[in-house]
Amino acid sequence: MKIVSNRYGKRRVRVLKVIRDGARHEVKELDCAVLLEGDFGSSYFDADNSKVVPTDTVKNTITILAHKLLGLETERFGLELGRHFIGKYAQVQRVHIELSERPWNRHAIGGTPHEHTFLAGSGAPFVKILATRGSAEEIESGVDDLLVMKSTGSGFKDYPRCDYTTLPETDDRILATKVRASWHYASVPADFNAANKTVLEAVLRIFAVNFSASVQATMSQMAEAAFLACQEINRVTLALPNKHYLLANLKPFGLENPNITFVPTDEPHGQIEATFNR
Repeated sequence: MKIVSNRYGKRRVRVLKVIRDGARHEVKELDCAVLLEGDFGSSYFDADNSKVVPTDTVKNTITILAHKLLGLETERFGLELGRHFIGKYAQVQRVHIELSERPWNRHAIGGTPHEHTFLAGSGAPFVKILATRGSAEEIESGVDDLLVMKSTGSGFKDYPRCDYTTLPETDDRILATKVRASWHYASVPADFNAANKTVLEAVLRIFAVNFSASVQATMSQMAEAAFLACQEINRVTLALPNKHYLLANLKPFGLENPNITFVPTDEPHGQIEATFNR
């Protein structure tokens, strides 16, 4: 018997760091996963733990390095985590890192941003790092659970129909989705936060401004906008579940409903996913 693949480590290591600049604070909250891959076969077949870094050590390392190194750019912290485990343990060949952020936005009082009060933001920024011994690091950034909607500017028609088709064609419908978008960096930007903001603003502008003939067409346009906005990225992956808002049938009550009242539905939903290369 041979072991085909293995990795292990710690998930759901949560850390919050207060970054102080005098009276003005920033907060950075991350949910971290670090999984180690490498020469651990003896632990499976020989009951030999001499190469197994305890997952408790992995947890402590995340917390300590966050205390020492975590700043406003999640990606740079992820790179430091990967380099630490590659550099410290010869048996580790790859380090898989996933960092999910809970965004905290500064609260304004009377129009003035407060120095140390925050409100939870929408969407969950995330970073994936793959550190490999002797190779360049892989860096992927993105956002998940970003719920967006536009109340018009979307349609869907000219699709194949059969005996089982009941969906009516339309050139005016609600388009709502919970965005999961990620982009892969071919080179390191000067500022990850600025680059991520630029990419996200570009794809959301397309969602808002362009007429959507289909979710697929919108995804392609969003990816193209991302490439134009950030030269350092070379791959974009999008998952856009179609969160349906169904036109309420009010005819039995003698009422017309010209795209005014809808019934929100969560299940089932359409699922559209695609990856684009530059």
